[in-house]
Amino acid sequence: MARKSSMEALEQKIKKAQEQVSKTKKQHDAAVKILSDLLDKRDALRSEELIKALANSKRTYEELLDFLNTEREED
Repeated sequence: MARKSSMEALEQKIKKAQEQVSKTKKQHDAAVKILSDLLDKRDALRSEELIKALANSKRTYEELLDFLNTEREED
C-alpha cells in the first residue's frame, strides 16, 4: 500500500508544480509585456527628441547625413 500512497503524493506534487509553472509563466508574460511597452515608449520619446534636435540644428541635411553615416574613428 505504501507504493500507492507515494505515487499519489508524487502526482500531487507534480500537479502543484504544474500550477506553479503556469502561475509564474503568466507573471513572466505580464512582466515582458510591461517591459516591451516601456521600451516602445522610450524609443518613441527618443525619436521625437532626435527629430526636434535635427529640426533645430543649423546644419544642412547633407551635413547631418554625412555625420550620421560616418563611422566613428577609434581613439
